[in-house]
Amino acid sequence: MRKTIAQLQNSAQPLVCLTAYTAPLAAAVDKACDLILVGDSVSMVLYGEDSTQKADMEMMIRHGRAVSKTCQNAFVVVDMPYGSYENDSVEALTNAQRIMDETGCDGVKLEGGQSQAATIQYLTQNDIPVMGHIGLLPQSVNDVSGYKVQGREDAAAKALMMDAKAVEEAGAFSVVIEAVPEPLAAAITAAISIPSIGIGASSACDGQILVSEDMFGFTTLQKPPKFVKEFENLNKRIEKAVQNYATEVRTRQFPAAENTYKKAKIKKSA
Repeated sequence: MRKTIAQLQNSAQPLVCLTAYTAPLAAAVDKACDLILVGDSVSMVLYGEDSTQKADMEMMIRHGRAVSKTCQNAFVVVDMPYGSYENDSVEALTNAQRIMDETGCDGVKLEGGQSQAATIQYLTQNDIPVMGHIGLLPQSVNDVSGYKVQGREDAAAKALMMDAKAVEEAGAFSVVIEAVPEPLAAAITAAISIPSIGIGASSACDGQILVSEDMFGFTTLQKPPKFVKEFENLNKRIEKAVQNYATEVRTRQFPAAENTYKKAKIKKSA
């Protein structure tokens, strides 16, 4: 059985969260995770796009279904893509219901605080579990200040605190806090009753999330963000494996006898 909102909200330990976009990766991270996010970062990580704005409903549903079908332990959340919820609450509900129905996920995530509170409330009142997202908003980086730490100034910090409280009051079960200074993340976490999930927001949050490919060292990024810790370097391990494969193919060591079918029934011609 996958984890429930009640289990997430009552966890005695920090919540472990990662992204996954495919069935094999979901299977690999499911047991250790409390929550798996099928993030719109899929457009950048798997498709080489320059922003998360390139993800659409079909992309999110396709990958959301693959992950949801695979996970047996972690709570699965699918990002609502750019343009699917910002303009109209009724349209947002239609799209959120489609994501839930067609993927089998446990909830959706959308970006924005006070500006999206009414939409979050409308979704939650219609039985859609919603995870909020405040601070750095990747879907908006091309429209505002880019990939920068948020909330450094007093006015910005106060606005983010209001965002967090608005998301909570609207009925979100949790909120992602991205790229904010540690003191502000700690203050927000203390001020709200729903779990805060940090990404570049320090260990003061109630949980942490990273893009799996970043922490695995399986990325095309030349310089990952400061908040990423590389727990493994799969790029180097894969390169080595491919080099070994290439050597064995070129020297005819592969396929070996154990990789080869020896017997075959061949009908003689009359």
